[in-house]
Amino acid sequence: MTATAATQTIPSGHTPSPTEPLSHQLLAALAQHRIATTTQLHDLLRPHATRQAISRPLNTLRRQELVAHTVLPRPHRTRAWHLTPEGARLTRDFPEMRGRPPYPITSATAASLKTPHTLTVLRTHLAFVADARHRGDEHSHLDWTPEVAHTIGEGERVVADAVMHYTLIEADQRTKLRAVVEVDRATMSSERLATKLIDYARLWSYEPQPLRRPRQQQSAAPGAVWLRWYPVFPRVLFVLTGASRYVLGNRISDLQAMAAEHPLVGTLARQVPMGAAVLDDLEEHGPSADVWVPLTDGKRRSWTQL
Repeated sequence: MTATAATQTIPSGHTPSPTEPLSHQLLAALAQHRIATTTQLHDLLRPHATRQAISRPLNTLRRQELVAHTVLPRPHRTRAWHLTPEGARLTRDFPEMRGRPPYPITSATAASLKTPHTLTVLRTHLAFVADARHRGDEHSHLDWTPEVAHTIGEGERVVADAVMHYTLIEADQRTKLRAVVEVDRATMSSERLATKLIDYARLWSYEPQPLRRPRQQQSAAPGAVWLRWYPVFPRVLFVLTGASRYVLGNRISDLQAMAAEHPLVGTLARQVPMGAAVLDDLEEHGPSADVWVPLTDGKRRSWTQL
């Protein structure tokens, strides 16, 4: 989907609007991303400011009992921030939080259990944010929604680690892109990771059957269920970390094998862009570099060119 860009000059990097005060943005970011370190919040919201620009309002919010933190294990002893129950109640009324999945982390115990995966998902988001700023594209702290559930029938759901919205700006064109993102830390078997592709293929093909009603009350066919959320089925992106290059390469090969061997996944792969990349490569080179391996085979390319 494309649209003609406005005539005004496009800024060289997209940063959060100063309309809302920083304290509001911090609460919204924590409501959105569940948990984040001070450094991550700095990179997400005020990359060109001093670290104290983030630390001071965070400590004010802590004294107001709206946020709390847990200390990550050695060697770094980094603070990871999350909302308190009162902070979670407050952010439910934020306009930008309407319709967001209500899964806040509001205790130190929950934070300690969810921290490794949640912070890795946020690392992935930050790679896209930094790349968008460098390129002049549009992708902010609210364009990445973690833990998004989709119905796939028979009482089952597929839960994406994140859904990403991204606006690519080239010349006089603005192209809206979307992706479901799976972040793999090599904590599950390679086969189990690859079966996530079957779930997305089921989502792509699932059409709920309408209830039988009198003929005069029949409505138009509902179509694919994903049309409730997306005008075009999102790209499917796998981001891998937590193991050696050799192991991660094998896991990408298993994803490619699933796309080649499973009939429904193969049909999806012919119509929906799908790829995999190593998180270290995203952070070093940027997601728009040729670091993505298409799951249908072929040369490495940018995620926008899959």
